[in-house]
Amino acid sequence: MIHFNSDYTSGAHPRVLEALVSTNAEHTAGYGADEYTSRAKASIRRAVGVEDAEVVFLVGGTQTNATMIDGILARHEGVLAAESGHIAVHESGAIEASGHKVLTLPHVDGKVLAEDVERYITEFYADETYQHMVAPGMLYISQPTEYGTVYSLQELEALSDVCHRNSIPLYIDGARLGYALAAEGADFTLRDIARLADIFYFGGTKLGTLFGEAVVMTNRALIKGLFPLVKQHGALLAKGRLLGLQFEALFSDELYKSIGEVAVRHAVRIREAFRAAGYDVVIESPTNQQFFRLPNAVIDALREHVSFDYWGPRGESCSVVRFVTGWSTTDDDVNTLLNLIDSLKR
Repeated sequence: MIHFNSDYTSGAHPRVLEALVSTNAEHTAGYGADEYTSRAKASIRRAVGVEDAEVVFLVGGTQTNATMIDGILARHEGVLAAESGHIAVHESGAIEASGHKVLTLPHVDGKVLAEDVERYITEFYADETYQHMVAPGMLYISQPTEYGTVYSLQELEALSDVCHRNSIPLYIDGARLGYALAAEGADFTLRDIARLADIFYFGGTKLGTLFGEAVVMTNRALIKGLFPLVKQHGALLAKGRLLGLQFEALFSDELYKSIGEVAVRHAVRIREAFRAAGYDVVIESPTNQQFFRLPNAVIDALREHVSFDYWGPRGESCSVVRFVTGWSTTDDDVNTLLNLIDSLKR
């Protein structure tokens, strides 16, 4: 059985594991007050080009989104996000559980448009009863989106501009940011992300760490008391060095770049094989997530040898499925899948 369910179903990249194992017997200060975490933060600051950025490590993506969004918003504010956005669809109401509403916007292949953000804010304050309503206090986007699509540099600049003109922060969920940076045709850099967002996080869980997300706050005035905020949300890891070690490895010799590039290359091969076999590519994703509409008979035949997920309910005759590559995907895995696809051509 070969696996394309997600990019976090296997353990960790060997270099990450090596860093953990080789330091296992050491004794260090807790809660991230150790040399490995300090070095990891310094590496991230250099990579994003903001030497005074505040960096904090959390364990998982939902935990990170819930903690940071709660810390940014006032009690009467909500967060703008695409209707398809992760916080609106796949986080079990984690944002609402903290007392904040997700204010949804229309999307195009998972992406929100700057003009829709502008329109929402303008119309909100044009309503004489706005003080009785949940105010838009920030904008959430993910890069890449739930559909594997990627905001261009121009789109990111437009979103950043509309947010800052309207005095709300831009927050970027970067759970798969490493794959967005490696995407086909990507015209932005990590430094662009840091320049345009007030706060974002760089995901490790989906990019070769056992767990961990690195929050980067370039607008240091955005959250006062970031460390206590993390602790109040139960998100502070006592053995903090486990996070620091993993991110130090991920940013050493730009390991995160090579992981992303290899995974995207594998994903593109899979996409083109399904296309060549006559099957529908549902969304033109340039990243490690690929979506296809397949006959149920083909799905059933593939699943005897390959694991992958449905994207929505199973249809009567055809269904949409998702294939995801990651750090542990090999050439042999992809070649095996391609041979199976070829054997099931229409």
